[in-house]
Amino acid sequence: MSTIVAELQAKLRDSEAVATLAVHTRDAILEVGKDQAKLLNCASFGALESAGTEKQWFQLGPEEVFFLCHALKCVAVESENRARVGAPELWDLLASTSEQFPEMYRAYEHLRLKNWVVKSGLQKALGTRCDRMQDWSELLSALRASGSVAKTLLVLTISTESSELGSMDCLEQMIVHERTITRWIPQQCRERREETNRNEQRQKSCREVSNEEQEHTFRGVVFSYWGVVLSFTVLSSLLVYKLKF
Repeated sequence: MSTIVAELQAKLRDSEAVATLAVHTRDAILEVGKDQAKLLNCASFGALESAGTEKQWFQLGPEEVFFLCHALKCVAVESENRARVGAPELWDLLASTSEQFPEMYRAYEHLRLKNWVVKSGLQKALGTRCDRMQDWSELLSALRASGSVAKTLLVLTISTESSELGSMDCLEQMIVHERTITRWIPQQCRERREETNRNEQRQKSCREVSNEEQEHTFRGVVFSYWGVVLSFTVLSSLLVYKLKF
């Protein structure tokens, strides 16, 4: 995925792509050509809003548009009246419309920089969701959903020493902790326990066979030793007997 994102970054920079912020939402509309549209689909950025003969328009979520603007620096952002919006101003605007944005973006950026494909939690059919869970019931619900589709639930915890998340400077102080949670399934647990017991039995059998072989070897050595001693004793007796007579 990093190769595709790097190619997309270069294409968007060369075309001087501009995303236009919507008035009543935190989303943005990005106008691109066919080549950039193909790369956006491959890299899973945005959703196709409409398509023309030469141009296509993609709807970008707040985390996506800020990532392309701030992290990749390949998309410029402007308001509907064509006024350019810089990264600090864009951060202030997105953070003012949603108090969850700073933490959600930090999680999104963390996964994107690790070459994960990240989508909003509303798009549950996709492989990787980005959503904020408020309590244990939501965590258990997400865990059941991930188990039913053979997915792994990755929970990100974000810690920071700063109590002020309104400024873009808080990004450097946010630390992301990863935890992988799997659902406990009794059948799988029994199968693993049975497999562990079988492995222990095989190891025990191997140790017993090894001990028997070592004991057999030791007995052979002892038998050979006493055979040598007995032969030496008989030979010594014969020599003494011959010397006497």
